[in-house]
Amino acid sequence: MAKGKLVAEVGSTTTVVSHYEDKGQLTAQGQGYTSVEEGDVLLGLIRAQKDLDADISFSDVEMYATSSAAGGLKMTVHGLVYDMTARAAREAALGAGAVLHQVTAGKISDEEIDKLSNISPNIILLAGGVDYGEEKTVVNNAKRLVKSGVKAPVVYAGNTACKDKVVKILEDGGLYVEPVENVYPTVDELNVEPARKAIQKIFQQHIIHAPGMEKIKERVKGSIMPTPGAVMQGAKLLQERIGDVMIIDVGGATTDVHSVTDGSREMLDITVAPEPKAKRTVEGDLGVYRNALNLIDIMDESITEGFSKEKMNDIVSSWEPFPQNESEKDLLKLLTKTAVFSAVDRHAGSIKYLYGPTGRQQIVKGKDLSNVKWIIGTGGALSRDYTGEKVLEELLNRYQPNKLTPPKDAKVILDEHYILAAVGVLSIEDYKMAEKVLDSFIETKKLKS
Repeated sequence: MAKGKLVAEVGSTTTVVSHYEDKGQLTAQGQGYTSVEEGDVLLGLIRAQKDLDADISFSDVEMYATSSAAGGLKMTVHGLVYDMTARAAREAALGAGAVLHQVTAGKISDEEIDKLSNISPNIILLAGGVDYGEEKTVVNNAKRLVKSGVKAPVVYAGNTACKDKVVKILEDGGLYVEPVENVYPTVDELNVEPARKAIQKIFQQHIIHAPGMEKIKERVKGSIMPTPGAVMQGAKLLQERIGDVMIIDVGGATTDVHSVTDGSREMLDITVAPEPKAKRTVEGDLGVYRNALNLIDIMDESITEGFSKEKMNDIVSSWEPFPQNESEKDLLKLLTKTAVFSAVDRHAGSIKYLYGPTGRQQIVKGKDLSNVKWIIGTGGALSRDYTGEKVLEELLNRYQPNKLTPPKDAKVILDEHYILAAVGVLSIEDYKMAEKVLDSFIETKKLKS
């Protein structure tokens, strides 16, 4: 068997195949445009393999894969109270790499059931109630899910006291169920990791999305993960080595932000709701190709650099995944900057003020990024040299006094070869190889804790 590992990243616009030798070093990489519209994403993988330009026998080298093509992992989430169990379940699903299509709180209504049926999710996450608390709602929702006719696998992460009852209802209704610990076991406590792992397990074992994905699964000898979930796993391993990190992944269809940090003690003491240490947000309206027109609409006029909206609209009317000339490169930079600024603003928490009988009280809502030491840019648009580092440096230099964004002295680097996603997917079945790839990345980028 040939040495090393192959990792394929099947994205919404491009497919990338990377080869890592046994010591963890990246030796070759190829890419090709993803072919969802052609009805077979395997064609994108074949193009990327041809572009790899390396003397590799693909049938002899173990291949792992991540995928975000054809909408990625579609999920719905159902909890008891929106700001408690529903929010906790939402964090678990996003951290696993899901694209959320529905979040409900309380008893699921007829209208919500209709929407659920139309969504046809890949996985349903059912939660509700702290442990040994309210049971009726989650039991009712389990019955409604069965009656809906939707046959998606269910992760149950709700009240432990009624777990057996809920699982029996779902299984008797013909649904596959993966019960795990409660995502919100007590008030103001998040426990998202068990649900994340269950979601990724089901994705690997049961889920095939994009047309042609089953052919890729036949070629893959190891795991298939949602790309955002793989990036998150890689980010968590990196944070253990070098300190708190934020990953910004600008893609053709979405912009994802991952952060792994507890925040500062000062801010934690006045935070009104718990946040997970590892948090992901996904912005479905901030992709630089599928959502270019939206980015043009929300772009700050101060950064347009001489481009009129008419000119920008004209350029994107024939937009392709790879810039063809200098004008397209310049516009891609502006779109990327807009996507990065907007996505980080949505991810970061804020300092707010409440006024009451005792005067003004300072509180924190959302994720505190003030302890982040490293900002890592990835995704095709951001990791290219002519775009990425400057955009991230400009991000740090913005003045936002009440936003809990990373400090100005945070270090900026690019993951132009999608190393973190590879580390994440490799860690599931070959942890030692994942460590070697991560060590090589840290050494190459000269990262120090």
